[in-house]
Amino acid sequence: MRSLQSAARSASRTIRAAQWRPNEPLSMLAGAPRPLSAHSRLLHSGQPRKSSLATAQSTPENLGSSAMSFPCLDAQDAKSALLSARSLQSGPEPSYTTGQHEQFHCDDPLLLDWGGVLPEFDIAYETWGQLNSDKSNAILLHTGLSASSHAHSTASNPKPGWWEKFIGPGLPLDTNKYFIICTNVLGGCYGSTGPSSKGPSDGKRYATRFPILTLNDMVRAQFRLLDALNIQKLAASVGSSMGGMQSLAAGVLFPERVGKIVSISGCARSHPYSIAMRHTQRQALMMDPNWARGFYYDAIPPHSGMKLAREIATVTYRSGPEWEMRFGRQRADPSKQPALCPDFLIETYLDHAGEKFCLEYDPNSLLYVSKAMDLFDLGHAHQSEARRRRAEAEARIASGGISPNVADPACSLTLPDRPYEEQPEATANVPPADRSVASKTSDEPPSDLIAGLAPLKNHQVLVMGVASDILFPAWQQREIAETLRAGGNKTVEHIELGEDVSMFGHDTFLLDLKNIGGALGRFLQ
Repeated sequence: MRSLQSAARSASRTIRAAQWRPNEPLSMLAGAPRPLSAHSRLLHSGQPRKSSLATAQSTPENLGSSAMSFPCLDAQDAKSALLSARSLQSGPEPSYTTGQHEQFHCDDPLLLDWGGVLPEFDIAYETWGQLNSDKSNAILLHTGLSASSHAHSTASNPKPGWWEKFIGPGLPLDTNKYFIICTNVLGGCYGSTGPSSKGPSDGKRYATRFPILTLNDMVRAQFRLLDALNIQKLAASVGSSMGGMQSLAAGVLFPERVGKIVSISGCARSHPYSIAMRHTQRQALMMDPNWARGFYYDAIPPHSGMKLAREIATVTYRSGPEWEMRFGRQRADPSKQPALCPDFLIETYLDHAGEKFCLEYDPNSLLYVSKAMDLFDLGHAHQSEARRRRAEAEARIASGGISPNVADPACSLTLPDRPYEEQPEATANVPPADRSVASKTSDEPPSDLIAGLAPLKNHQVLVMGVASDILFPAWQQREIAETLRAGGNKTVEHIELGEDVSMFGHDTFLLDLKNIGGALGRFLQ
């Protein structure tokens, strides 16, 4: 901390010494050469001098005006300067933590769906309430993409959690009745093993040597924790967003170990729009030169790419109607000239959201966990293929073809040598959406998905969605409910909040205690 404060003071003195002016770029600091004058630029442009000067003389007001300032870019450059000045002993990466939590360490190798192996792993978790004598009152709470295990405050960590108002005595997740367990997912950075963790084989950070994950892999790791706690069956599996996907996966993978199932603003398989939005975020992050193909630890982290990725994500988390009421077309300061940096209130809101997040979460974790969301598919064919791959990997391990002590480099996030090449002929006869695996009656859910969700036939399931959600549209929750019913489940409850009830989009599950929390509490009674 002292090193960072010293660096900040040094940077401040440099700025004052250079007498930086708002209409000058940050490159003017520390004795950097000043831009060429308009006349000098023309002399060095390589263009015919006469015609150029004639143009200059005809429009002196253009050439004589000051260049526009870009305080938003200056701020990013200043942050990079501060980060580079951090002590190499501690590294410029922040210590990704939300405070005190419990730690489960597993020494048994974990075989992953795409052939990778984690020889050992940690799972960070927190609990609330009391586990009863027969250990039958546990609820596993699954998180969204970037959330930690800190869903609610604890005695050792009094900071409010991400679902603070939903957990507690008499609340939807009633701690008078239930023992609530929340984990940081495998691949995350808040205490669970992920790309920023050090591998046991060489003591170096995994970075993009970390193997590709699936949400099913994360759920299997969670059930290793349940084994260690000697919890044979959950009273319920509950989750929202990515957690809603995991909650369904828990029931499909371990149907005999899960009671009730709650999936809020989730899906049974990822669809093109959400995949496209997460792809865009990953591209923005990976195009940051500081990402360095994942090996940025002990260097400047790709904070600019992370900021932009978060801004893109924030656009998908909320809704247009809410922003129309909240921001409208208001500018931050109507008395000033328009600027290319954040100017409208909605722009300043997105800028703040990105800036607040860019050093709070490990960029590589964002890549891996978001990719796991893209790969999610509870359809029968997809699950069968995953089982086949796992069986082949187990056979190779048994024969010595793969060592369980190192991650398989063929199953990593390292960029491919050859980029994808468009093949128009391959899409010439694409059938309507997902009808390649659809049942004979077009109005029914795809038969492949019905078969994939068959293990949940006898479970009580609550599925909730929000009409204003653009990331996980309400039709995706309807698809879950209709698929379960088509498979014979007669205890499915489906609730959809219309825009007249909530305009908060995907983030409704974080904000609406009355409607989301109320329905959850009634279902778990």
